Amino acid sequence: MGKKVSNKRWFQLHGWFTLPVWVLFCFICLTGTLAVVSHEITWLVNENARADNPESVAALPMDDITRALTSQYPTADITGITVREPYLTYAVMFTDVDKPYAIAYINQYTGEVQEINDGQTFIDFMRSLHGWLLFPWQQGYSIGYYLVSLLSVFVLGAVITGMMVYKKFWRAFTRPTLRFTHGTKTLLADLHKTTGAWSIWFLLIMGITGLWYLIQGVLWHNEVEIEPWPASLSAQAMPDGADSGEIKRVSLNQAMATARQRYPDLQPSFIMLPEHNRDTYKISGDQGEVFYDQYSYRVAVNPYTGEVTDTYSPTSMAPLQTVMHLADRLHFGTVGGIVTKAIWFVFGLLITGMSITGFWMWRRKLVSQATSAPSGSTTTQTAGAN
Repeated sequence: MGKKVSNKRWFQLHGWFTLPVWVLFCFICLTGTLAVVSHEITWLVNENARADNPESVAALPMDDITRALTSQYPTADITGITVREPYLTYAVMFTDVDKPYAIAYINQYTGEVQEINDGQTFIDFMRSLHGWLLFPWQQGYSIGYYLVSLLSVFVLGAVITGMMVYKKFWRAFTRPTLRFTHGTKTLLADLHKTTGAWSIWFLLIMGITGLWYLIQGVLWHNEVEIEPWPASLSAQAMPDGADSGEIKRVSLNQAMATARQRYPDLQPSFIMLPEHNRDTYKISGDQGEVFYDQYSYRVAVNPYTGEVTDTYSPTSMAPLQTVMHLADRLHFGTVGGIVTKAIWFVFGLLITGMSITGFWMWRRKLVSQATSAPSGSTTTQTAGAN
């Protein structure tokens, strides 16, 4: 009897960890699943985003990429370049007279400007929708970001209570039970338990990384600097005439060469061009590590002298910085390229489905208890009268 009461309480607790946020959790799971493969979806549905390379040539130098844009938009002010997968074009951010913010898709192999959009891409939309539900950011925080990251507590709680409800859950790894001939209720229960057992590792990764995002959000909100931003150039580092624009800046190609002198295997992922006279080139990328993300290396270059003013790499990271650059790889499944993204996509769909079957099972349980309560109550009263 004690064991049944204990199991019942674990089931109730498991339900309370999942039921109150079921709709939000299901939505976050689905949007996160799509965000994992948003680059691949973009390649499928938008031919202008594809970087066709029929002659198998190397990518053009960065200066050629910027010239391809300025040849069509002479007054464009280029602010940054995002380097994505080899099968996707470079995304060049810029402003112009009639474009407060725009993105040009430029084929890095041919130099062709294939599309100009207003800055809202499917990739960015899915990351924003999944990350903070498109809630606005104000004073260093977003309510949506907190709502999403707080789900990590419920995810970890659901994993723990689920293991307590599903006794000897490890048997599902070697002897999964799916009873197709025992009715819908039994089949859905089997699917929920089996999927949950096989997804424990995935749920733990989502819960732990989500918990980090919550901590990161709190730090941002309280203006705690996790990763220092390269400082602007000092007056001593500015050559005569730089403030007036008389001194010509070194080319982006030169800045890239300087960065690769510091990190020979650097593969750029994002390049920020100077925003003002005392700003620097900021080149972020990686060197092919499995777990560190594509922004784990950074080199700031003086645009007038071509000298390095700041560097950043895994060897110089503090513990919180290390966690920050590990979390995204694990959360979005990019540790092994398209293979791990496919695995994350499949398990994301399974978790989305599991949240639906879990809600259905919980609702059936509540309906069953509500239906049996009156008869049980009547029986108790009759027994007391006799």
